[in-house]
Amino acid sequence: MPELTRRRRLLILAICCMSLLIVSLDNTILNVALPSMQKDFHASVSGLQWTIDAYLLVLASLLLLSGSTADRIGRKRIFQTGLALFTAGSVLCSLAPSLGWLIVFRMVQAVGGSMLNPVAMSIITNTFSEPRERARAIGVWGGVIGISMAAGPIVGGALVQSVGWRSIFWINLPVGLVALVLTARFVPESRAQRARRVDPVGQSLVMVLLGTLTYGIIEGSDAGWASPLIIGCFTVAALSVAGLAAYEKRRADPLIDTRFFRSAPFSGATVIAVSAFAALGGFLFLNTLYLQEQRGMSALDAGLHMLPMALMTLVFAPVSGRLVANRGARIPLVIAGTGMTAAGILFAAFDAQTSDTRLFITYVIFGIGFGFVNAPITNTAVSGMPRAQAGVAAAVASTSRQVGQSLGVAVLGAALAAGLHAGAWWIIAGCGASVLVFGLLTTGRWARGTAERTAGLLTPEVEDARIAVSTS
Repeated sequence: MPELTRRRRLLILAICCMSLLIVSLDNTILNVALPSMQKDFHASVSGLQWTIDAYLLVLASLLLLSGSTADRIGRKRIFQTGLALFTAGSVLCSLAPSLGWLIVFRMVQAVGGSMLNPVAMSIITNTFSEPRERARAIGVWGGVIGISMAAGPIVGGALVQSVGWRSIFWINLPVGLVALVLTARFVPESRAQRARRVDPVGQSLVMVLLGTLTYGIIEGSDAGWASPLIIGCFTVAALSVAGLAAYEKRRADPLIDTRFFRSAPFSGATVIAVSAFAALGGFLFLNTLYLQEQRGMSALDAGLHMLPMALMTLVFAPVSGRLVANRGARIPLVIAGTGMTAAGILFAAFDAQTSDTRLFITYVIFGIGFGFVNAPITNTAVSGMPRAQAGVAAAVASTSRQVGQSLGVAVLGAALAAGLHAGAWWIIAGCGASVLVFGLLTTGRWARGTAERTAGLLTPEVEDARIAVSTS
């Protein structure tokens, strides 16, 4: 890629952030609209879970494929295709005649969404090659999630209350179209130096793994945890993990390069992403239903109540990016883990939901914690990796986020259906503790040494030699 001016680089960052905005807004707005959808479609709690998890599962299943495909045939091309599909899927969602069709159209959205975030992060990584500048750019990227969390519940609440839940999908249309035009005009095309081959077996195993695991968790309460269907789902999921690990080690161009996980920071970032976004997905799901169903608030009032959490994420995500750039990932991860753990404990042990003051304090604490977690996850995932591997590395980080959010909704929804309200909040506290522990374990000198050794294994020279041996 030719050297770009600072102004052009910032414009590319803004375009990439637009794609993140519509994807993130879609999730936060949808949470506010769940009770209205439940009334219109007479849906169960599991039905509401599927409107979120069908999207997240398809997204998570295809992120790695989209990242490697973008590295192979062109990041700009895949990014534009994703924008077009996501925008079209949003229009279809607004016209859905039933819950089943809404879930199908959400899956169409997800196919497009899988081509946006990891590819956009790969574009950012290749645009901002200087480490500190890249860390700041990633901090801005994380701030967009805060913007979506702040704007989503309020905009969604206002639209649901005044126009109806279908209108929440309309706002993706103008943003998507503007992003398409700007991408065509200003984003340069880029590819990896060496094309990676398609891995249909690995891709299929990932889809089977995520689908059976999530189905088993969501439907376990209704079907019975000891039923043959649910046991079968978990068995198939376990076999898929084993098969995926064994098969990918033998491929010259694996969908998931298991050598990435020899890096302690990369492995830690994966676990932290799953934990943090499981906490977020469950936190939003539980609070949306609680505020509207238990306290009888309107969609707009519920959105306004959750605004402190979103504002804290918006404020502290850029701060986290600067901390990562100047001091490394440890401090932001400690703050993140502490904040999310404390928020879960306040709900589980101190009934924060029974007091407006405690509820406000808990939302602020969770928002601060989540605001600090995104920049170190993304920066750790792509730092030290060869730029040719940026798309795949960023896709693994994005996949971990979506898997975490999907599991958070599934597990906490199952706990809610089983009447384990306090248990659901303890799960969130446990996710926060996981962020704290792995943040400490994977940011020290030993962890950096493993990252350096892993990067050495992934250099183009070593990679070409490995492929020559494996294909001979």
